[in-house]
Parts: sequence; structure tokens; C-alpha cells
Amino acid sequence: MRIENYGLIGDLQTAALVGDNGAIDWLCLPRFDSASCFAALVGDERHGRWTLAPTGETRVSARRYRAGTLVLESDFETADGMVRIIDFMPRRGDGPPRVMRIVQGVRGRVPMRMELVIRPDYGSIAPWVEPAPDGIRATAGPDTFRLSTPVPLHIGKGTVGAEFVVTEGGRARFTLCWHSSFAPAPIIEDADSALARTEAWWREWSGRCTYSGPYRDEVLTSLIALKAMTSENTGGMVAAPTTSLPEDIGGVRNWDYRYCWLRDSALALEALLAAGYTDEALAFRDFLTRVGTGDPTNIQIMYGISGERRLTEFDLDGFPGYEGSAPVRVGNAASEQFQLDVYGEVVAMLYAGAQLLGRIDPQRWPRWRTVVEYIETIWREPDDGIWETRGPRRHFTHSKVMAWVVFDRAVRLAE
Repeated sequence: MRIENYGLIGDLQTAALVGDNGAIDWLCLPRFDSASCFAALVGDERHGRWTLAPTGETRVSARRYRAGTLVLESDFETADGMVRIIDFMPRRGDGPPRVMRIVQGVRGRVPMRMELVIRPDYGSIAPWVEPAPDGIRATAGPDTFRLSTPVPLHIGKGTVGAEFVVTEGGRARFTLCWHSSFAPAPIIEDADSALARTEAWWREWSGRCTYSGPYRDEVLTSLIALKAMTSENTGGMVAAPTTSLPEDIGGVRNWDYRYCWLRDSALALEALLAAGYTDEALAFRDFLTRVGTGDPTNIQIMYGISGERRLTEFDLDGFPGYEGSAPVRVGNAASEQFQLDVYGEVVAMLYAGAQLLGRIDPQRWPRWRTVVEYIETIWREPDDGIWETRGPRRHFTHSKVMAWVVFDRAVRLAE
């Protein structure tokens, strides 16, 4: 599976990649940066995968998101008919994460197969799988997964399977839910009810977009993708929901991007701000306030999605990598780098927010003034640069220009 053959679904706290072959090959629960339970994207089926597709020869005739939402629809055609698979993750709030898959019969009579291979902790564990009243329960250490469905299931060695038939007008529903193994099992919401609720929420959010220029549909799709990578709990935004997709196929520059880079987040939030989404900008401002501490010399270029500072990098054994691009990494040593330009992007975003809101919070200004004063003392120093080179620090033109942005925007903010 090439990366362009995957679709993204998410619940604003984590995200999954769904292939056009019906397989979910990447998912970390309960957070973006948690250990994966499906990691076939950078490995194979031994590292976790959830497959749901027609049996025998099939082709995907259409694939789309429902307008203004992150609800993914895939149409599969066979010699016997056609089915539509609807994949989504309901916005959870304080509830548990859930992946829901609905198979809808469109035409004819289509035999289907389902195979669930849960492999928590980056594919290192095969959980204990046992029957449950509404499906199965799989437990491994701190993690419990529940697959709820009316479809009869059979349990293999660390796997769960099903064979069933969907006819025109019929529906088969599957809900995969995660919870802490020491906590009571949560109530499972009806998949059709969750679908209606999820679709309504995304359409309300999309309806607040103020952009009305060229390519509006494409712009809105991009904004939805940015929103999907934003934590509604913390205000942080991950650079990507995956790890170790290579910069070059077969290369070794395979980094973990499931963290909040201040630079990337500031640029993405500027796009959201320009389209009228001020709540996201205010939430990120609060995120910055929490991670900034009282010492500007300790500001990092990136953080965990809740503001964690220690993002220790290590390699995972036994993973071949995406299209053979090893190693597969967790954590990111670039979190320890000094990148001067980050301050410029962040201050520029704060300035853009202040312009749109018509003010800057006077309680926060003293903290940002200390950052500006700190940049005055270090802007002449070499840094690691926007390209995160792993070697001696150097003088980068881009870094110096963005340091100038700090002073320029600070003067305007002070006015």
C-alpha cells in the first residue's frame, strides 16, 4: 500500500489510516503519540491490522469524504454486487476512543470477510482474546480492546475473524473500543447514532469557515485535515499522526512526527485563523503559555501533545519500515535542538491572532516580552536550523530573518 492510497479518520485526540483495500494499517490509542495497536503501515500484518473487505476479486470504484466531514466512504464492486464501507471515529470528549466501521449493501449480494489483528505496544504483544456478550475482548497489560458487532466472530491465535454476506439495503456494524484494562468497560454507542452525531458535528464546524475564495472545497478539506491533527483537550497540534514515513524511499531519515512542533503548529494555526477559526488559535496560545515555563532559555522546538518535554528517541526492532525504509523510530532527538527561527513563527502567529481579535492579552504580554529580550541576546549565535541537521550548529539565513520577525512583530504588538 502506497501512502497516497490511505484515508485519514480521527476523533481529535488520535487518528487512523484506512487503506483503499479495506485495511486500517495505523492507529495509536488512546493518543496520537501512544504506542500503536495497528502498525502494518511500517511493518506487515504481524504488527497489527484491521481488514474489512469483500472476498475474492474486487475493485474500489469510488472513495470520498462526506461533504464537510471526516467520515470516509469507500465503494467496493465485485461480480456479485457492490458494498459501501463507512469508516469514522466519533468525537469522544471525555469518553473512550472508538473506531466504527459500517458495511452498507448497495447492490446484489456480496460475501465479506473481517480480520482483526490487534498488536499493542508497537506490535510487540499478542493480547489474550476472549468472547464477550457483544463480540470479543482483547487484553494486554494496561490495554483492553472490545470489538462489538452483531456479526458472528471466530477467535484464532491472537486474531479475530468473520465471514458474512451483505445484501442490498443491509448493514453490518463494527465498533472497536479501547479502555484501560483496570477500568470498567464503557457503554458502546450504536454505530448509526454515532455516525449521525459525528457527521453533524463536523458539518457544524465546517460551516463556520469564512473562506470564500478560489478552490474553496480544497481549502476546506485541508482545514479539516489540520483540525483532525489538533488535540481538542490540549490545543496542541501534531505534525503528522504517523512515525517513520521516510523522506526518501529506502533512506534512513525516518522520523517520528507525532509531536507538536511550535513552528509547524504556528503556520497551521495561521491558516485556521485566516479561515475564521479563532477557538483553535486561542487553545494553541494557551498551550504555548503552559509549555513556555518561566524561563525563555528552556523553550523547546517541539513538545508532546500535552506539553511533555522528554521525547527520547529509540529504534524499534523487527520492523522492515515503509517500503523497506528502516529504521522505525519512536521519539525525536530533534526535541533537544536549538532552532532560532521557531521564535519568529510563534510570535508572528501571536501577532496575527492579536490582529484578528483586536487585542493581545495583557496578562500574557510580560511573558512574551521576556522571550523577545532573550532573542536579543542570542540571535547572533549559530543554530540547528529549520532542516534539523544532525551535526555542528551553523549560521542560517532563514534563522536570522525569523529572528528579525520577532523584533518587528514585537514592536507592532507593543504599539
